[in-house]
Amino acid sequence: MIESERPRLRRRRGRGSLVRLSPVILTVVIASLAYATPPEMAFSRLLPAAPALAAAMWPVLPTVLLGTVCLFLMIGLSIVFPGLGTWWTAAGIIAVTVAAAYGSHVRLQRERTLFQVRLVADAAQQVVLSPMPRRFGSVEIESLYLAAAAEARIGGDFYEVVDTRFGVRLLIGDVRGKGLPAVGAAAAIVNSFREAAYGEADMVSIARRLDASSVRYNAAFPPEGPMERFATALLVEIPHDGGRIEILNCGHPPPLLRNRGELRALEPTTPSPLLNLAELIGDHYTIDTFDFAPGDLLLLYTDGIAEARARDGGFFPLAAWMRRQPPTPPHELLAALHRDLLRYSKGRLDDDIAALAVRLREPSE
Repeated sequence: MIESERPRLRRRRGRGSLVRLSPVILTVVIASLAYATPPEMAFSRLLPAAPALAAAMWPVLPTVLLGTVCLFLMIGLSIVFPGLGTWWTAAGIIAVTVAAAYGSHVRLQRERTLFQVRLVADAAQQVVLSPMPRRFGSVEIESLYLAAAAEARIGGDFYEVVDTRFGVRLLIGDVRGKGLPAVGAAAAIVNSFREAAYGEADMVSIARRLDASSVRYNAAFPPEGPMERFATALLVEIPHDGGRIEILNCGHPPPLLRNRGELRALEPTTPSPLLNLAELIGDHYTIDTFDFAPGDLLLLYTDGIAEARARDGGFFPLAAWMRRQPPTPPHELLAALHRDLLRYSKGRLDDDIAALAVRLREPSE
């Protein structure tokens, strides 16, 4: 995934350098036109635009220096072409330069604040989406996360994988809502799972602890408005000896299982209650068991993937896309999913996206 983005980043860096030089280019163009055209056209009056443009991308000192250069250019042009209204234009250059310097100062302060906010967001990401190994014994796992907002690092989607004495246990889910409240609710659920997955012998007990954590968080930080804050969740347990998987689905999109070229959606026999809603609809949880043989590939995902839209409003055909994929390791599958999702939606995601790809390795591997 990272490698596929590098050429695009190089092109953006090249364009960025050209944009940062645009105030200098604008100064040269205006000065050249003012010198090459009749005085009546008065292109020199456009010189204040250069420091104004510089304020949007340059620090204070270079902005002031460019304004000074424009002032001297105006004085030089007035010597070549008397009667240009030098003093009015010079006063305009000085006034715009002072305003541009102040604007540059305010912009830099806001950029520093944004940088600090992003550092906090990175710390929050480490809490909710901690790095995980790509292999637990014979189980290969790869993860994918994309936040809907371009400036965001994390949203309300979450996942976690832990290796316990009961087997490899996975969690993936989606908190209703966006912003910091959704991130806080996701963190509460993930932290509860990290504790419960090691100590609880069955997934029903884990689900109840996740629901209790969600209830406590929402009581401490109630959502704004009349709507309840809830979360979908999917719990998976893969025994160390393989052969089967157990799934507890709390209102989450069913995972896809590819077995020898055939694709199957692992629908629950009876849906379990969403997190934070068990008190309202009952805490009756159901665990379904499915075969999981070596070479099988399991895709867990949030609804942001299935509901990604193209320009014409059509949803991303996840099942059809999955059928077309050749047998690949989890890393390559999610790299292709990342690429094709961005291509399908033209880079515009309406919801956060999270996915886990899980494969049981062949004994000979």
